[in-house]
Amino acid sequence: MAAEKPARPLRRTATLDLKPTQPFAFDSTFHKPDHFPSQDNAWEPGVRWQTMRFQGRLLGLRIEDAGPRVQVAVWADASLPRRFLAALAEELEWRSNLRLDLADFERRARRDRELATVVRRWRGMRPMHPGSLYEYLVIAIVLQNATVRRSVQMLQALFEGYGTLVRFDRRELYGYWDPATLAGTTEQELRALKVGYRAKSLLKVSAAIAAGEVDPTQLREASVEAQRAGLLSLFGVGPASVGLILVDVFHAFDELSHISPWEQGIYSRLLLGLPVDDPAPVPVLLERIARWSPWRTLALHYLWEDLFWRHQEQPIDWLTPLIRL
Repeated sequence: MAAEKPARPLRRTATLDLKPTQPFAFDSTFHKPDHFPSQDNAWEPGVRWQTMRFQGRLLGLRIEDAGPRVQVAVWADASLPRRFLAALAEELEWRSNLRLDLADFERRARRDRELATVVRRWRGMRPMHPGSLYEYLVIAIVLQNATVRRSVQMLQALFEGYGTLVRFDRRELYGYWDPATLAGTTEQELRALKVGYRAKSLLKVSAAIAAGEVDPTQLREASVEAQRAGLLSLFGVGPASVGLILVDVFHAFDELSHISPWEQGIYSRLLLGLPVDDPAPVPVLLERIARWSPWRTLALHYLWEDLFWRHQEQPIDWLTPLIRL
């Protein structure tokens, strides 16, 4: 691999003022302890730094709690037109679920003994993913059949090989590459980065997105079944990845048709008190979770994030071996 290039400096060009629906919790929305560490972002209480590739421009963002608003400082390599900034604000609101109306979910949660305490503790939290559909697909591919540590290594190798290191707000972070960049490489080149069999999936998914075979914007307006079909048409993308994408990218908060073995053990412990190495059958878990419809995956998000926030503050003995970071 070529020597690392110096970071490309960006200059501050604009500030966006976003107004989330209330209630809203900044830190539990913009920081997810269950997400594996990635060199495109950094977080400390009240602030998230994030790179973002949007409409062909690589940006640096400082997303800050300005309760009840969210303030976003934008760095770029040149001035940005008003139309671009308006579209960027709308995209950030979508990706961060800032317009989500939690009233019905909270009303139902208050009547559920198991859910009420957790929802009250994290009131205003939303699922979010800061990246594009393509970037989520890259993460899903490097997560396949790998420990968290191995996935982190693979993504970092991809950043160093094809991403762009930028400097803004006294931070240096990597930005993702354009899908066409990876589509123009070879499987042999990718395998040299030690991503293994995933090289083929990365190439084919990059080529499909670059060619517009799957249009992320159009999929947002499609039915869940159409979204599922579009995602499954991509090479190497299976039901586990699709289930996560439907929730995090397309905001299908009642979508739950697949539980991975890793999730199976954790849900069994959380919901039924069973050992993670002797989990309940998936149909039993699905039946247990069904009572939270039409917000099944949002309810699970609250329980899951509560677990990982607690683990971040004080390691949980049975969870630590499952993470393997």
